[in-house]
Amino acid sequence: MKAIYLIKYGNSDTAFEIKGTPIPKAGKGEVVIKVACFGLNFADVVARRGLYPDAPKNPAILGYDVAGIVHEIGAGVENLKVGQRVTAMTRFGGYAEYAKTYDTAVAVIPAAMDFATATTLGAQGCTAYHCAFETVMLHEGDRVLIHAAAGGVGALLVQMAKHKKCFVYGTASTSKMDYLKQIGVDVAIDYMKEDFYEVIKSSSEQLDMSNEQNIRSSTLTAQSSKPIDVVFDSLGGQTFKKSFKLLNSDGRIVTFGAAEQINGNKTSKFSGLKLAWGFGIFSPIQLLMTSRAIIGVNMLKIADNRPHIINRCLNGIIQLTDAGIITPKIAKIFTADKIAEAHDFLESRQSIGKVVVRW
Repeated sequence: MKAIYLIKYGNSDTAFEIKGTPIPKAGKGEVVIKVACFGLNFADVVARRGLYPDAPKNPAILGYDVAGIVHEIGAGVENLKVGQRVTAMTRFGGYAEYAKTYDTAVAVIPAAMDFATATTLGAQGCTAYHCAFETVMLHEGDRVLIHAAAGGVGALLVQMAKHKKCFVYGTASTSKMDYLKQIGVDVAIDYMKEDFYEVIKSSSEQLDMSNEQNIRSSTLTAQSSKPIDVVFDSLGGQTFKKSFKLLNSDGRIVTFGAAEQINGNKTSKFSGLKLAWGFGIFSPIQLLMTSRAIIGVNMLKIADNRPHIINRCLNGIIQLTDAGIITPKIAKIFTADKIAEAHDFLESRQSIGKVVVRW
């Protein structure tokens, strides 16, 4: 089979090489999938830059989500059959014509669902589902802030929050404002031109407090300086710190990424320290006294230690899609030989939705 190897950290045009390698064999509890499509995630960019400590050492095969056909099942696998159409999460190894993963990270897709769409439901779909339905419980009228709201995870979070009848603030770049409004964002914030902190403080004070669909109680009127109930943050750093300041009592911030550490095409050896400093320092006493929570989400760690959660999230996101509650968006489909271009497109942050690669 062919696989795309990361052979060098840095720019995409010198980072990858397509090589021949043996098809993996399914061990106990494992499944080998003949890959039709695989997805790109921003963590791939971080790994390519050499900034992801969980990534395997080079030469490495990246990739966290695939869609295709079950090629082989290992001993003890009873919920899947050879020939079934599936989507799956992988612990790396997704940039290949055949990928191996555990059966708990695989789910059968509906007959009408194409492989590209199914790919959107892997890492990004599971992350969004876990953040919205497992780590917090959204309620009607909650005020929710979603950063990178036009991205693969962000756009799904928007649709889930609107399904729960929340009031949604979303940040994105200038070219994505119309898309945010299309998927239901109530206040779209152009981070290239506006300070989201100031926009939210100002807009919250102007909301009609009698509108019960947006405001849960009159108590919030007196606390409009802390207008947000839930934040979903994939950026980290200073964005996280400013978002935390917006949290109301009983507010929760769910952090699942650190995209802020990537600055254009340059990687500073101090980027990790700068990012950490940007997050700020928090004490449990501070959280206790203000009744606020910080929740970190790392889907790789969840897959390693609580794989049944991955299975639940994967099947849950498929059901939401099949029911029409969410509509995943594909930003662009690249062929495997254009992997460098695909990475550049994702890293440029011009994409709206999921970047997919097909063999």
